[in-house]
Amino acid sequence: MVSNQLPISFEFFPPKTEEGIAKLMAQYKLLAAYNPEYFSITYGAGGTTRDRTKQLVLDINAKGIPAVPHLSCIGDTHHSLKALLDTYKNTGIGNIVTLRGDLPKDVADVANEFHYANELVTFIRQHYGDSFKLIVAAYPEVHPEAKNAQHDLINFKRKVEAGASAAITQYFYNSDAYEDFVNRCQQQGITIPIYPGIMPITNHEKLARFSRMCGAEIPQWIEKRLLDYQDEPSSLKAFGLDVVTQLCEKLITLGIPGFHFYTLNQSTPTLKILENLRLTSAV
Repeated sequence: MVSNQLPISFEFFPPKTEEGIAKLMAQYKLLAAYNPEYFSITYGAGGTTRDRTKQLVLDINAKGIPAVPHLSCIGDTHHSLKALLDTYKNTGIGNIVTLRGDLPKDVADVANEFHYANELVTFIRQHYGDSFKLIVAAYPEVHPEAKNAQHDLINFKRKVEAGASAAITQYFYNSDAYEDFVNRCQQQGITIPIYPGIMPITNHEKLARFSRMCGAEIPQWIEKRLLDYQDEPSSLKAFGLDVVTQLCEKLITLGIPGFHFYTLNQSTPTLKILENLRLTSAV
């Protein structure tokens, strides 16, 4: 175990019901004790959670720890995004996770005024200057739609040159992928902080499904061990905790700027990792 003080942040998705919101607020209280840099709130494909995301952002931000909305451009217009950004600026939101977003599966006709995340970054910089810190996505194991790793790096550089302030990676379980990606970024003159995204392992089926969707790789040795424990939930969670703790320990030795945790609206797995690392926020 190691003792460290690093910036940390946590990600939530907006619940659909009042009961879900109440449960999330209980998780929020437990994670807030770590005084994170911020809580980020996801934005559904094609803006499908727009109103719920906005309300959760405003509610959490009012509690004292900054809330950071995700904002995607697929399915939104210049007008609708500007109205939303005006609201965020006027209520003191200082950071935006700026994404392309995915096409919603059940919506055939969506707004198409933006095509890529760098266009959204450019739009926000043109209209709001430096009012927001813009955080973009990075893919150490290459975006699933990219032609190859070099093409993906070029696309990432476009976002940086458009005005991105920092990046959060897709989750991964191979620290070499992150180290190689950061090294290649530095060779391209990219100097913004790149925060590793950390996904706790608690359920093999869900993890496999998420990974297929986003192109994240589950190393074969981890996959096989998870299969060993598929009928032993407690053993699987213990194994997952060890794997992610060791990953985080390795990342700390690489001099990362901080951690971003994908909590899936659950505090316990993330809190156990933080406890193992003896990690406290640097904020």
